[in-house]
Amino acid sequence: MGGGDFHLSLCPFQGMTVSWERIREMNNSAVAVIGIGATGAVLAAALIRAELEVVLVAPRPGVEEVLKRDGIRVSGGLSYDVPVDRVVKRIGDLKALKPGFVLLATKTFHLLEVLDELEGVFEPGMKIVSTHNGLGTEDVIAERFGAASALRMSLNFGAARKSPGVVDVAFFNPPNHLGAVDSGNREMGERLALALTRGGLETSYVEDIKLFVWKKMIMKCTMASICAITGKTIQDALRFPPTRQIADACFREALEVAKAKGYDLGDDYLVQALAYLEKVGVHRDSMCRDISDRTRTEIDFLGGKVVEYGREKGLETPYYSTLTSLVKALEDNFRLGNDGKA
Repeated sequence: MGGGDFHLSLCPFQGMTVSWERIREMNNSAVAVIGIGATGAVLAAALIRAELEVVLVAPRPGVEEVLKRDGIRVSGGLSYDVPVDRVVKRIGDLKALKPGFVLLATKTFHLLEVLDELEGVFEPGMKIVSTHNGLGTEDVIAERFGAASALRMSLNFGAARKSPGVVDVAFFNPPNHLGAVDSGNREMGERLALALTRGGLETSYVEDIKLFVWKKMIMKCTMASICAITGKTIQDALRFPPTRQIADACFREALEVAKAKGYDLGDDYLVQALAYLEKVGVHRDSMCRDISDRTRTEIDFLGGKVVEYGREKGLETPYYSTLTSLVKALEDNFRLGNDGKA
């Protein structure tokens, strides 16, 4: 499910201080994309179209050969058909390339192990960009490598991987948003935002990226768990009175937590959010696919993070706590045998 600031229409070049000539300077170092699922493939395709040197990290057996042979093909709400020249199988292989930017497009539950591997690659000046779903991923990067190294994107498209390098985009509501943990990274963030825009993926640099993350993630955190547990689409869950009641209660809890964290989204947020969700509601949330595929979900950085932040601020989140526990129970079933033993 995508998100972002659904009514604020920002020109991607508004307020930018860098020129395309400065963007071309990014060619002096590679841009690495780690995780070539749906999100990573779309981001990589845009950067390749922008004529940057892009290296993909694809550890799954056989994926490197497919990408080099067939390139990346994206259809639906976005369209790309680009060749792929550079693919490596291990994060450690990036060390010799010295990438200036490293975009992380893995599942959030892989974040810590990815950062562990980046320890051997990282050099001062490298920018690590979280493109994940979830709350607080940029803070995890900042804690490991310093605030000056951490950037965050809030993506506003919904995509599904059909096969290696082949992606269907259900919707794109531009622009995406990109920002830095440290305000001193504005120019570098603007460079990356402009490069993505030049590549056909409209992206705006924003001063307070956490605001945009909250605006998206209140929707994502709420609907992901409800849809995963019930199997409903976003639209169906909002139109069915019992699940709509749960969603409304979750929205209230998440808004209180966001406010306690310093982000009061205003009285009209919920009206705007629901209108936005109605537009993308036929899209199945990625957590639904995780559950149907019997794989691990990103619940810890979604509903689980709302619960965690609520506890930090002394706020009760009974609906979120219940939904998070239910998703975790479903995950637990996946690793149990038929006899109920691990």
